[in-house]
Amino acid sequence: MDMAKRIVLDAKLDYPAACNAMETLLVHKDLVHTILFNDLIVDLRSEGVTLYGGPRASALLNIPEVHSFHLEYSSLACTIELVDDVHAAIDHIHEHGSAHTDCIIAEDQEVVDLFLGQVDSAAVFHNASTRFCDGARFGLGAEVGISTSRIHARGPVGVEGLLTTRWILRGSGQVVNGDKG
Repeated sequence: MDMAKRIVLDAKLDYPAACNAMETLLVHKDLVHTILFNDLIVDLRSEGVTLYGGPRASALLNIPEVHSFHLEYSSLACTIELVDDVHAAIDHIHEHGSAHTDCIIAEDQEVVDLFLGQVDSAAVFHNASTRFCDGARFGLGAEVGISTSRIHARGPVGVEGLLTTRWILRGSGQVVNGDKG
């Protein structure tokens, strides 16, 4: 949970206006009543993050219910929702996600492999901040844009032009922390 807290705080606070900042935090229902989850909520609030909840989280955490899960706040705000298991998390991401960057923080390798294999986003991460999704950090030079399309070719195209890249990052608690780490 300490690693999860560091990753979540970095993903939201490092640069909240970036397209790779955390906008929705899905939390396994069994973690809601833990001290460390409560500490995470307190830390987010103390850093000025406005919290909204999905139907389950808003009632339990006494936070305003979000009007849509399809939000990119680009600010110090995020939505929290509770899920029963990794399958519910994957379903939520497929229904409401942007297909940009999604991350799982978990120790169970079977759950991790299921998430990394089934979440169809441009970048899927395990135990690392979503802030690592960046063209420069991936070694592509300056980032000129982000595409969540499955194919974006136009005009005369060879085989290479028909390929897209899906990035998979496996970490052990890494955070960007303003590129100081």
